[in-house]
Amino acid sequence: MRHTYRCPLRWADMDAYGHVNNVVFLRYLEEARIDFLFRPDKEFQQGSVVARHEIDYKRQLVHRHAPVDIELWVTEIRAASFTLSYEVKDGDQVYVRASTVIVPFDFEAQRPRRITAEEREFLQEYTDDADEADAAEEEAVAA
Repeated sequence: MRHTYRCPLRWADMDAYGHVNNVVFLRYLEEARIDFLFRPDKEFQQGSVVARHEIDYKRQLVHRHAPVDIELWVTEIRAASFTLSYEVKDGDQVYVRASTVIVPFDFEAQRPRRITAEEREFLQEYTDDADEADAAEEEAVAA
């Protein structure tokens, strides 16, 4: 299952070349990630931090009034991190493919923490079947 966030484009998102600036896409991904993780019924209450971003720019995106869709799903769940993947798109047209590694974090102790059982259960709802099979195979090999 994928989470979809409808992201509005702002006039200020454009750069001198007339397309959405590359760094603005990080903000778009952040908006989608916050919409996904911090829902009242599923909030990651104990906190998390971004450890890594990876972005592949596929096409230019120019300002328009219609929002773009950001589809987000989980591609990996480990003991103390998980990876989210994204597509910024309009229908079949993909502008950006990206991923973010998130580390659950204990802000009081100032160190990473393990993913809780409740968080793991929530994340697994958004894992593609192919990704789940790969993760299960990796865990079996590691054991």
